[in-house]
Amino acid sequence: MCTKRPSGPYFFGGPQRWSSTDWTSSDDRVRGGSSQSHLTTNDDTNTVTFHGNLDIKTLGGAGFASQHTASTTDLWDLSSYAGLELSIPNSDGHTYTLNLRDELQDPRPDGRQRSGLVWEAKFKVEKGQTKVKLGWREFRPTYRGREVHMGRPLILAGVKQFGIMIRSFFGEQEGDFELEIEWIRGIEKEQRRYKDDPNDFEDDEYYDEKHFSDDQESRGLGWLCCW
Repeated sequence: MCTKRPSGPYFFGGPQRWSSTDWTSSDDRVRGGSSQSHLTTNDDTNTVTFHGNLDIKTLGGAGFASQHTASTTDLWDLSSYAGLELSIPNSDGHTYTLNLRDELQDPRPDGRQRSGLVWEAKFKVEKGQTKVKLGWREFRPTYRGREVHMGRPLILAGVKQFGIMIRSFFGEQEGDFELEIEWIRGIEKEQRRYKDDPNDFEDDEYYDEKHFSDDQESRGLGWLCCW
């Protein structure tokens, strides 16, 4: 049974306290890599710091590190919003992704989460910038890190997982990383600046669960991504 979480506008931070126990790591070590991530709460400022090390040597130029919500029963309704906004007091200039999932597969026998469809939005905080706005159109459907074309939109009324990730993009970035997040909240629809139709894609690849099996070896970054 799912536990419906508050409908916002603040989903994390803001008037509610961050808790590191609500999050868990999912790094490339599950694929034999050496990257690692942590989510540390800063009680004085009610912020969290996503930090760690992105290693690309172990896996030959590829790598990822991420944190995602730990619960498998929580449910967020984002349907009344035009997108998500993040307050970022401090960033290191790396490119990150904010990830959403509306489906969670049963875990593997060893407890690891099975690969599935993840909606990813890339962002980079430029110097002097402290806010990032992501409209729903910017959340692209991916399978094991590879963008696919979907026959359905993201189910905004049934989001089951939030995540924050950094990846190497095959050698484009590596090393220590640090991103401080004050809050994540919904963007009110009357204030939206983005087209918010998550079903509008220009891709030529269609996601079909029968076509992509969990044990299938995928191309590109996909084989690394355990989301």
